[in-house]
Amino acid sequence: MRGGDNRTGKLFSYVDLEARVRRDHPLRAIRTMVNDALSALEREFAALYSPIGRPSIPPEKLLRAMLLQAFYSIRSERLLMERLEYDLLFRWFVGIGVDDAAWDHSVFSKNRDRLLEGDIAAKFLAAVLAQPKVKKLLSSDHFSVDGTLIEAWASMKSVKPKDGSGEPPAQGGGRNAEADFHGQKRSNDTHASTTDPDARLYRKGKGKETKLCFIGDGLMENRHCLLVDACLTLADGYAERVAALHMIEPHADRPTAITLGADKAYDAEDFVNELRSMNVTPHVAQNTSGRSSAIDGRTTRHGGYAVSQRIRKRIEEAFGWIKTVAGQEKTRFHGRDRVGWAFTFAAAAYNLVRLPKLIAEAG
Repeated sequence: MRGGDNRTGKLFSYVDLEARVRRDHPLRAIRTMVNDALSALEREFAALYSPIGRPSIPPEKLLRAMLLQAFYSIRSERLLMERLEYDLLFRWFVGIGVDDAAWDHSVFSKNRDRLLEGDIAAKFLAAVLAQPKVKKLLSSDHFSVDGTLIEAWASMKSVKPKDGSGEPPAQGGGRNAEADFHGQKRSNDTHASTTDPDARLYRKGKGKETKLCFIGDGLMENRHCLLVDACLTLADGYAERVAALHMIEPHADRPTAITLGADKAYDAEDFVNELRSMNVTPHVAQNTSGRSSAIDGRTTRHGGYAVSQRIRKRIEEAFGWIKTVAGQEKTRFHGRDRVGWAFTFAAAAYNLVRLPKLIAEAG
């Protein structure tokens, strides 16, 4: 018998949101880990808010909503609030009821900015990794490091001479007037973006186009290839190696040596010597293109060197997810601190996507 096409909605519903989400949904395991991590950050959240005044959006709900934005590749807060208005799965994950109205996108962005000012992203990543069922998955001996370009939210037309000697904008061109850069020599020493002064002119290699960029750096443990640290640096030729030393130093504070795998960009004598002084074995790829490598037979003759060189490439999987799925290939924020916050939070989201399966396999 064919059912009727009844289009009138019911006034009341007695179905709980918990019953709307199937028991084996992947977000269930993720939500449990997220809630445990957020509970560990209770004091940090309390320090960001005044004890008086009107209640704001709870930071726990803000972060859960931002995780959904990364998981489902939602490109703006406006679209996120629209999805939250009608999607019961989103409402269940964030923690708002069926009858509760979704927030206005501008209110959500304003409340989110409070979290951007704190170091919540790095603390949230650490809180996820500190959970006992996650901690036992991590390697404490072998790591890999690499960096990736994050394109700034700024146009090349915004690059102007620092001394203000640039030509005035063309008349009648509007906000996006034509510009001709041929014959001009621009560098980070003499020019800067008026939209995002922290962004730097950078190109990935010879023959590549120059872009306004930051560099996102990640430290990966080699057992299950989870990101254990992430940060953002200005785009220059030394920032990646400085960030690598900064991230590996806390893990090197132990009596036995650890290893750090890296690509040819890290094959510099100063960097290799600094690692060895920290009791870190530099499993860095040799760069012999017209020069001598800082890595010699003392390192390459061991079988572990070849293993590190094979596993270190898996950090590109994390960068690929962060840039394509989480939408960090071209950032939506201005300033190094805010862009770095978003990059680190996306690294935590990447771990959360992979952890349920890894925990299940580990038993």
